[in-house]
Amino acid sequence: MRGTETSSWMKQLTSSSRQGRHGHVLHLFFTRLCLQPSIRGTVDPYPTAVPTALRACAHLAEAASGRLIHALVLTRPALARDQVVATALLDMYAKCGLIASARKVFDEMPARDLVVWNALLAGYARHGLPEHALALAVKMRGRGLSPDLVTWNAAVSGFAMASDDRMADDLVGAMQEDGFQPDVVTWTSLVSGSVLNFQYGRARALFRQMVAGGACVLPSSATLSSVLPAFGTVGDIKHGKEVHGYAIVTGVERELTVGSALVDMYAKSGLVHEARYLFDRMSERSTVTWNSMIFGLANSGHCQEAVGLFDRMPREGAKPDHLTFTALLTACSYGGMVEVGKALYRGMREEYGIEPRLEHYACMVHLLGRAGMLDEAYDFIKAMPVEPDCFVWGALLGACRSHGNVELAELAASRVRTVEPGSAAGYVLLSGALASAGQQHDVFKIKRLVKRRRLKRLDGCSWLEMS
Repeated sequence: MRGTETSSWMKQLTSSSRQGRHGHVLHLFFTRLCLQPSIRGTVDPYPTAVPTALRACAHLAEAASGRLIHALVLTRPALARDQVVATALLDMYAKCGLIASARKVFDEMPARDLVVWNALLAGYARHGLPEHALALAVKMRGRGLSPDLVTWNAAVSGFAMASDDRMADDLVGAMQEDGFQPDVVTWTSLVSGSVLNFQYGRARALFRQMVAGGACVLPSSATLSSVLPAFGTVGDIKHGKEVHGYAIVTGVERELTVGSALVDMYAKSGLVHEARYLFDRMSERSTVTWNSMIFGLANSGHCQEAVGLFDRMPREGAKPDHLTFTALLTACSYGGMVEVGKALYRGMREEYGIEPRLEHYACMVHLLGRAGMLDEAYDFIKAMPVEPDCFVWGALLGACRSHGNVELAELAASRVRTVEPGSAAGYVLLSGALASAGQQHDVFKIKRLVKRRRLKRLDGCSWLEMS
């Protein structure tokens, strides 16, 4: 590879990386280094090219490509000894969730600076191993390295995501004692951890403390997109609109993550017209944005509009995922669009290569059962390649209640009790089916049984009761 040609290739690689075109980075890398016979095995890639390609793997969660690059590194002694390359390898494995591989790279490094320790520590925190992160921080200090703000933030984030609020708060106190003040990353980690664990009240309180409590830290777009899901109910929408106003004032409303979070918040609050207005104004939309809008339309009764929106996705370059089809099948169920739902279910696998999950099976049973096609719904369950869960059987049981099929309801209820023996959901839905059939005496018997056994209502199945 001539010098000018190499220089041009590196410029393309670097430019694509800066623009976030990570797939193109990998295409350039493997095309030049692996697919051209004239250079295969004879030319070492520039040391800066390998870390760039590894960062692309990390962004795309392309562990398989990352392993290929690792194999290439191992054949080049100069690259294998390069500290920057080793750090990029460790970070790639950590961000792809391959923590054991990241630790192996870490252990084999002859020298480790603070960046290396922080990369592994962040990997532990990100993937639900906060105790490992904290132990690594202690070990780091024992080796004479003082934690910096990145170290502290990674540890705080790990415990916040693990819903260990006390430990997260204690670490914030410890970092202050160590001379570091919480920054926007610290606050965002605490807020997003609370939202992730459905502690919406705590998330809102933390955000208010950050904005008005003397923290002297301005929320970033990441903070706003993290906290907005905490306002996704009718009762909290007023404060959600205040956050929206803050996003407008600070100029981040049209950033992809913030815009998507706003669409999701308004859609979940039932303000579907506001959600659609924002959706239509967005210059860029992710799959998450499309899913939020389709779910919002479906749950608000705009079922045909939800399916119509899906038809736009391929034309605008959006790639549907499993949640997209959950939203679509929900829309078809609520809208009574049985044939459309069947076609979408087939297309999910045949056109998009998405294998059905249990939630898709439950949606199909709900679709068929809601339309009164109980026998077909039961046949669908029997043909499932996986064991049905409580949501699948609960969907059939709810349909039996609506259509008064006591015999099939009793069968479905027995299956619900088998997979969720501590839940009252099966009994509750069965009592509804018996009540619809006029068997009030049996209803009272079931209610006494639930009370005597002190069974708990499975809240997650409540949507299945809708007729």
